[in-house]
Amino acid sequence: MLKIYGRANSINVRKVLWTAEEIGLQYTREDWGRGFRPTTDPEFLKVNPFGVVPVIDDDGFILRESHAICRYLATKHGRVDLYPTDLKQRAQVEAWMDWGQTDLYVGMRAPFLGLVAKQPAFQDEKLIAAGVAELTRQMQLLEAQLANGGPFLMGNNFTLADIPAGLVVNRWFCMPIDRPELKAVSAYYDRLSERPAYRLHGRNGTP
Repeated sequence: MLKIYGRANSINVRKVLWTAEEIGLQYTREDWGRGFRPTTDPEFLKVNPFGVVPVIDDDGFILRESHAICRYLATKHGRVDLYPTDLKQRAQVEAWMDWGQTDLYVGMRAPFLGLVAKQPAFQDEKLIAAGVAELTRQMQLLEAQLANGGPFLMGNNFTLADIPAGLVVNRWFCMPIDRPELKAVSAYYDRLSERPAYRLHGRNGTP
């Protein structure tokens, strides 16, 4: 059976959990990371020497990095609806996933860690404000994409492209920040919330 290592409130672990639920996989999960057993523990480092979550053990096959895991699971289980085999469509899915992990995520980091996680290193108001400004700029790009090419990032079909972005969108609406009205993003949030897997691991009350 698939085993997932990582705390369920980690945004990267949630990507894997959401993907597994979309596919309908049975799995077990162990809590590791902030607030639980540290990933510097020798027991965990035997599984992933890099000391980060998520990691999976799929009947002895160990794999780290959330996006790699999501793509692996979708491919293994033949979910071409989530991860197309057409080269150009697949590349577009991967581009959106990478954007969700980098440009979209980078602005969210300081506000989330400062305002929600309350980490001492992220209490600088200027740092938080700069993060909110960058996150807002990226969310406006998401707004334009959804307004012109939605309802999902790949058009009419939900794919892996929506998983990183969808989790950032959840945090965008949960964080105590000022937000401009983004109608297409709001509709996207509600549309994703129609999916049981997103209600379990995305819009579940956890930022």
